Amino acid sequence: MAEIQIKGVAKSFGAFTALHSVDMTISDREFMVLLGASGCGKTTLLRIIAGLETPTQGEVWIGGRRVDHLPPKERGIAMVFQNYAVFPHLTVFENIAFGLRMQKMAQPEVQRRVNRCAELMHIEQLLKRYSGQLSGGQRQRVAVARALAMEPEVILMDEPLSNLDALLRLEMRSELKGVLAESKTTAIYVTHDQVEAMSLADRISVMNGGHIVQSADPVEVYRNPAARFVAGFIGNPPMNFLPARQTGAGRYHVAGTDVIGPDTDARIEYAVRPEDLTLTEPGQGLSATIRVVEPLGAHILVTCDVEGASFRAIIDSDARVKPGDRLNLAPMPDRVRWFDKETGLSVQ
Repeated sequence: MAEIQIKGVAKSFGAFTALHSVDMTISDREFMVLLGASGCGKTTLLRIIAGLETPTQGEVWIGGRRVDHLPPKERGIAMVFQNYAVFPHLTVFENIAFGLRMQKMAQPEVQRRVNRCAELMHIEQLLKRYSGQLSGGQRQRVAVARALAMEPEVILMDEPLSNLDALLRLEMRSELKGVLAESKTTAIYVTHDQVEAMSLADRISVMNGGHIVQSADPVEVYRNPAARFVAGFIGNPPMNFLPARQTGAGRYHVAGTDVIGPDTDARIEYAVRPEDLTLTEPGQGLSATIRVVEPLGAHILVTCDVEGASFRAIIDSDARVKPGDRLNLAPMPDRVRWFDKETGLSVQ
C-alpha cells in the first residue's frame, strides 16, 4: 500500500508563504495531478513529498509511515524531472540501470528490471544507444523507465512533458497513463497544462496561492467548479461570466433576459461554458454582437460583446457569421453555474 497523506503541510520562505496548511490524501495506485499556474505552490508541495524541501509545519505519510523526517532515498519514491537528466556518457541500458547499480543489485535482477521497463516504454530497441543519438521523446521515455526500474511505491513527476512538441506530448500522455496503471504505482504529477491534467488524472487538485481550491475527478472539476478561479482556469476557452441583477426571490436579470437562479442574498455572477450555448431565435436567450470569428475546423469560436462584457461561444462550423453580426445564444439550463462575487465560491 502506498497511500499518501499530507497533514497540515505549510511552507514559508522568509515572509513569503508558498503553502498554507495543505491537507490531502492520495489513494494507493491513484494518479493525482497538481494543476495550477506558476507560483501556486504545486512544485513546492511535490518537493516536500520528495524530501527535497522541509515543511515549515505539518506531516507527510507514505504507506502508513511518517516520512517528513527521512531523506529522499528512504521514502520509497522515484522522481522524473522537467529536464530529463539522462547521462550522456551512458547507454540507455546503463541509464535505466543507474539507480539499481547504486543499490548494488545483482546483475540478473538488473537485467530483468531494465528489460521490463524498456518494454513498457517501447524503447527495448534503443538499449545500446547513447543519449546523444535519441530524440527528446526517447530521452523522456528513458527517464520514466529509469524511475520505474526502482519499483517505487510512489513516482513523482514535475512537468515531465513540457519540453516536448505537441505531437510527442499527445503520444507520451497516452503511453504514460497506461504504463503507470500497469506498474501499479501511486503517481503525483505536477503541471500547468489543463489538457494534460484532464487526460491523465484520476483526480485533479487545482491549486492557487498555496491553497488547494478543489480536488475531484476531471469531469467534476470541469462541470462543477467549486470556485470562480477553477471555472476560469479549466477549459479552453474558459467559462464566461456575466453580472446578474436580482429581481425577486430566485429570479435574476442577465444580459437582457430573465433567468431562474439560486435563492440567495449574496451578489452573484452567472456563468456558462462556450460549448454549452446554442443559437436561438431573436428575442430569446442572450443578445450578442460578434467581434471576432475564429474558424477551428469542426466548430467556430466567436468572441462577442454581451452588454459590454467579452463573451465566447462555440457554434457549428456551418454557421455563416462575420464580425458585426447579432446572435442570440441560449445556454443549456442544466449547464449554467453561479458564483458569489465576494467569496468567489460556487453557489448552488
